[in-house]
Amino acid sequence: MNWSMTGAILLALAVALGAFGAHELRERVDAYRMSVWEKAALYHFLHALGILIVSILPRAGALREDAAGTVCAVLLAGIVFFSGSLYLLAITGNRWLGAITPVGGIAFIAGWLLLAWRLRR
Repeated sequence: MNWSMTGAILLALAVALGAFGAHELRERVDAYRMSVWEKAALYHFLHALGILIVSILPRAGALREDAAGTVCAVLLAGIVFFSGSLYLLAITGNRWLGAITPVGGIAFIAGWLLLAWRLRR
């Protein structure tokens, strides 16, 4: 998989979803749901940027390609589960979706710890 391209696309999507929240959703949801959307967009953006950065590390000789791919895949899972569940919660108001969010949070933590483990020398 081309993780640099994936990271760039995810970054564009994070900006678009952030703008959607700021311009379209703000008038339709309460303050709590708006804060949930903003948290989803922030974590989405930060971890998409992380995917882009990690994808470049093999070119710098700091990480093997397969290790970078694994880290990127775990971070992508975090975006899907963490930000995805929060986006859905904000739109639908179904708070049970918050039960899915920690799965994404664990994936974020696991991805960064895996990166640290792979970078050790």
